[in-house]
Amino acid sequence: MMAKRKPTLKKTRGTRTAAASRIAAAMRGKPPIDPLVSISARHERSHAPGSVSQEGASGSFSNNAIASMPPGQPVPATKPEQILGIKIARAMLSGPRNITRDATVAEMDADGDLVILRRGTNNWVCFPGDENQIGNPPMCADPMGLQWMMDLIAKRPRPTNRAPGLIYMLCGASQHSTTDPFDRTSPAIPIGPHWMIIWPFDAKQSGLPTSVRDAGAWVMFDGTPYAYLHICGTPWTGNVYDEGSEPVWTMAYGPRIDC
Repeated sequence: MMAKRKPTLKKTRGTRTAAASRIAAAMRGKPPIDPLVSISARHERSHAPGSVSQEGASGSFSNNAIASMPPGQPVPATKPEQILGIKIARAMLSGPRNITRDATVAEMDADGDLVILRRGTNNWVCFPGDENQIGNPPMCADPMGLQWMMDLIAKRPRPTNRAPGLIYMLCGASQHSTTDPFDRTSPAIPIGPHWMIIWPFDAKQSGLPTSVRDAGAWVMFDGTPYAYLHICGTPWTGNVYDEGSEPVWTMAYGPRIDC
């Protein structure tokens, strides 16, 4: 089994790699170029952990569904603060609460650089997304998942993450294609809440499907270097087993098969 290696993100030519370096620097505590730092700090003081569900969101990532301040929190006084607060709230709904509450929150600007909206204390980075852009949902990525995502955005021939990564998209998403990772023109494909194991799974070898579905698991971008395991729903679906629990077997219906 390949040992996990902490990614080294060096600043080189190309905005994508430089952007990843800025995120790494921010998570090490170095001050990034952050025009919203004072607003972000005020937002953090007014948004206590526990105001968002442990499991994150489940459903549409449209503004009407999740773009609002967390319950019980004061509405910021200025428009920039309101916009920032909503962006951070969206990002924090994209993954498990015990991860997103301490994660760095960032967004990508028009030049492909990552702008820090809130500096975190763990190694996860969450994004608010933009519902007006196909393929730009709220998401939360660990270092290997972030590296994979930056490689995909930069259209590199293959991802450079050297160990499996994790990406959560518990608000749902939209995607141009489920077979071509670089498709940026096809109509939107709606995809429900899910989480992703970022590693080149092979559908045929693993016996998994490749078709879009609303439950179970399937391989996205099968047969390409960017293939990964797409798991529908959240990790908390189902009932928890406790000592002394009794199994209750259920029945499901399917099409009649005449022999």
